[in-house]
Order: sequence, then C-alpha cells, then structure tokens
Amino acid sequence: MATPDFIRTLRASAGQQLLWLPGVTAIVFDDDGRVLLGRRSDTRRWSVIGGIPDPGEQPAACAVREVEEETAVHCVPERVVLVQALEQVTYANGDVCQYMDITFRCRAVGGEARVNDDESLEVGWFDVDALPELNEFGLLRIKQALSDAPTWFDPMSFS
Repeated sequence: MATPDFIRTLRASAGQQLLWLPGVTAIVFDDDGRVLLGRRSDTRRWSVIGGIPDPGEQPAACAVREVEEETAVHCVPERVVLVQALEQVTYANGDVCQYMDITFRCRAVGGEARVNDDESLEVGWFDVDALPELNEFGLLRIKQALSDAPTWFDPMSFS
C-alpha cells in the first residue's frame, strides 16, 4: 500500500512513534450479490478494499476513491456497517500505526473490475459462498455488510 504524502510529512517530524489514523473499508456488491476483492501486492493475499482518507476528505468519499483507484469500479456508499478501533501495527520499517476503521457497504454502479494501480495483483468479483481465503478482518466486514443489523461496534459494558 502506498503511503500518503501527508503521512510521510508527519513521519518526518514524528519519527516512528505511534500515529492514530483514520481508515476506511469498502465492501462493494454488484447486482448479482458478488463482493469485490483485491489480491494485495504487499501480502499477496485476497482482501477487501480500503485505504486512508486524505486530510479533510469525508470517509464515504474516500471509500469511493479507493475502490476506483484500486479496481476501476465505480460505487455508491449505502450505509456504515462497522466502526472499529484496530490493534496497533508495527510495519517492517519500524513505523507504528493504529487505525480507526469505518466500513461502508457499497453498491457497484459502473466500471469493469481490473487491476488499476500497483497495490493489487488481481481484482475480482466473488460469490459470498465461494470466497477465496480471507482474514478475519475481511470476513467480519463482509458478514456485517450482508446483514440488516445496525452498525456494528465493539461491544462494551456501559454503567
């Protein structure tokens, strides 16, 4: 995944210390109910589509942009399906980040799925009952996007 310029600027002064960053995931369905996935060039694994909003960019706009940049598919966000603070990540270069992910259910409205940048090796549509191997991150988000349940958030005790 390409590092946005604004994060490079932050890293120049912050070093490798923890950065708390927004993240957006788009679970995109076509008219046949298939879900759009990309096989990432960094991990070589299939994944849902996502990225980091630019400063001032609305999360839904980021979801649309990331889907188009990575897959050439045009989509429309329909609803927020999940909000979750993720675990801290330490990258191979030593940089530490933690993300607040907002996941949108989206509907494809145009474009042909194809590799559209250097972040993906492959992209494609998959029937939800015939998904390639995905991590729990992707599976939970697809499950929530298929559900009519309210927006998911990490359950906690309220006193």
